[in-house]
Amino acid sequence: MKYPNLLNRFQTYVQIDTQSDPHSSTVPSTEKQKDLARVLAEELKEMGVVDVDMDDLGYVYATVPASPGHENAPAVCFCAHMDTSPEYSGAGVVPTLHHDYDGGELKLPMDSIVISPNDFGALKEMKGHTIVTSNGATLLGADNKAGVAEIMTAVEALMQSEVPHATMKVLFTPDEEIGRGADHVDLEKLGAQFGYTMDGATKGSIEDETFSADCATIIFRGANTHPGFAFKKMGNAVKAAGVFLSLLPRQEWSPESTKGEKGFVHPYEITGGVEEVRITMILRSFDAAELEDYAALLNALAKQASKAVKRTSYEIQISEQYRNMKEVLDQHPEVVGYAERAIDACGLPVRKSKIRGGTDGSKLSFMGLPCPNVFAGEHAFHSPYEFVSLQDMESATDVIVKILELVALDNV
Repeated sequence: MKYPNLLNRFQTYVQIDTQSDPHSSTVPSTEKQKDLARVLAEELKEMGVVDVDMDDLGYVYATVPASPGHENAPAVCFCAHMDTSPEYSGAGVVPTLHHDYDGGELKLPMDSIVISPNDFGALKEMKGHTIVTSNGATLLGADNKAGVAEIMTAVEALMQSEVPHATMKVLFTPDEEIGRGADHVDLEKLGAQFGYTMDGATKGSIEDETFSADCATIIFRGANTHPGFAFKKMGNAVKAAGVFLSLLPRQEWSPESTKGEKGFVHPYEITGGVEEVRITMILRSFDAAELEDYAALLNALAKQASKAVKRTSYEIQISEQYRNMKEVLDQHPEVVGYAERAIDACGLPVRKSKIRGGTDGSKLSFMGLPCPNVFAGEHAFHSPYEFVSLQDMESATDVIVKILELVALDNV
């Protein structure tokens, strides 16, 4: 095995529960994310890495110095997030190995979960690989602990080799899954000129474009009273919310009916009662201007719903989450160029694509750190079907090392 500690490292990380919580106002949103942060900081120190720091908010920073003669090359950040999605349990993960994958269905030990290449086409390229899944009771956490393990393994490789390389800046963030991962990054402390998130899927992929994203909260307010005496007095916010949801487009502007470059509006949580109901929605489009169209639609539908249910009112709150990083990366073509060259030099197909989502790199790019997304090998994330190939993780580690080598050699 080229990287003998990669698999064990990954299996260790996924067994640490780091699920984030969108309802929490603390940083990080869950204290348990610091459990992994402490493990990573200690491991980096044991490797002899300098400037290792885990701050009070759970962010981990570290530096691998440049090889002799390459100290003036730009410092390059590699970033991954430590948290797992709040959409599916990440507690008690049991990593399950499927050696020498035969190309057929993967049957997990629990909950009758079957991962089929008919549903997940990436498996068709993994025959003969070692595939890692959960046991079916939880997600796996390859999103993004595959990226964490790859960065840590690249650090280990560089500390033990004489490969020429630029300065490597390591960054591990909490709360990416709830859109806050880059919010408290200290770029001055980080000290990088550009970077890469290791948070992509298919082997060889480099992503330089993300959705632009807003969050919408639609609040319906009613008038509650005893239902036995409610004639011409009650205004039912639940009914208004129901009307609103029934009016949402189903064949367009919906995640289940869009793909490619089409955006969507997505209601994913509803809470409340007769007096007040809150519907939380995410708005996504590659064109930031289209988000305004979505907001206008929601306002029109909420107004219609409130009018249909007497004695109710509504309010809409829109907050920006992140913007399409392509706006920034187009001004720094060399950043994507290094990744493309490295992927090609590692003998992999270069697959440039768009992310129907976002990464920490979206915000980091607009904060002043151009930061596209490189594959980590993770697939079917946020679900019990999640899987990753060990061989793809090895390839991602190769690409990290190769990027740093190319940056060093181009800036002698």
